Amino acid sequence: MKGNFPIEKFELKETPFYYYDSALLRQTLRAINDEVSRHDNWHVHYAVKANANPKVLNIIREAGLGVDCVSGGEIETVLNAGFSASKIVFAGVGKSDWEINIGLDAGIFCFNVESIPELEVINELAAARGKVANVAFRLNPNVGAHTHANITTGLAENKFGIAMADMVSIIEHARELKNVSVAGLHFHIGSQILDMGDFDALCNRINDLQDELDRHHIRLTHINVGGGLGVDYQHPNRVSMPDFKAYFDTYARKLKLRQGQTLHFELGRAVVAQCGSLITRTLYVKEGAFKKFAIVDAGFTDLIRPALYQAYHKIENITSDMPNSTYDVVGPICESTDVFAKAIDLNEVKRGDLLAIRSAGAYGEIMASQYNCRRLPKGYITEDFK
Repeated sequence: MKGNFPIEKFELKETPFYYYDSALLRQTLRAINDEVSRHDNWHVHYAVKANANPKVLNIIREAGLGVDCVSGGEIETVLNAGFSASKIVFAGVGKSDWEINIGLDAGIFCFNVESIPELEVINELAAARGKVANVAFRLNPNVGAHTHANITTGLAENKFGIAMADMVSIIEHARELKNVSVAGLHFHIGSQILDMGDFDALCNRINDLQDELDRHHIRLTHINVGGGLGVDYQHPNRVSMPDFKAYFDTYARKLKLRQGQTLHFELGRAVVAQCGSLITRTLYVKEGAFKKFAIVDAGFTDLIRPALYQAYHKIENITSDMPNSTYDVVGPICESTDVFAKAIDLNEVKRGDLLAIRSAGAYGEIMASQYNCRRLPKGYITEDFK
């Protein structure tokens, strides 16, 4: 063992592959449940888009979390994994009819609705099945988040949600429809947020909107604040999970729920990012004109975040104790963007060394592709190496 990695057993596996530290995942889930259990009627739905590895989902289900789905395929996946339909929320700006019907047939907890046309389609499809669908309206709160521009979702310019000015009228319209029941409001301002002030701002906006609903004598059963809590990509060993206490305390202090209202969260990255690493083998060390390249067998087909968002992931050479040297870590894909890191210090790398690309449990395996006709990476949990 070196660190938390069973290196000797890693050597026997075909690379690249994802490794999930199941002990850390369970520790993270306990920390979430410990905080949420201090509050009545608070519920966490795991955002499946972060990672849908079946073994990871099984551990999350055992911890009692619900799920946040954004496609019909995700609903099918979590139902097959044993999650209760009564804990499923279904979001997404473009739900197809077949996806809505899957949710209706399963009897999911709630559809998070993003437009009037979507509301009317859900009502029509529910009527055809003789059902009444619970809906919450996703409002665009026009709250900025201190994160990458590509993963902000709560600004007026973004495609997500309904304008705040339309809140009352769309609720009143929905109440005229026979096959939908208005249950709540839904929000999500972005991802990888570390500044609790962003969540403060969301709470203030929700409080104002609820005051407006009070003036119209509209009372809803639940508020869904989405997720967005980030992780420390720089120091995965030292900061192995987010500050859940600060996150949940923000809502406890700032959000003014009405009597009997339930509060729902949709955490994804915060649950799974730090427990996952992409394990890749060094193919070649190439001396360039100005730098050294560590060429590995993983590419952006396996982990696209660095190419897509210029995202940072800590990289470790887990099979070397040699002095440090400086490398660009690059993959084999025929694209110049297939770079995991530039000019980073690693224990001296040689052919065959295993590198661990850390904090890759979220938006890693789930976003893998077969570009260049490459094989999809496999995913393993700690128990697979016992």
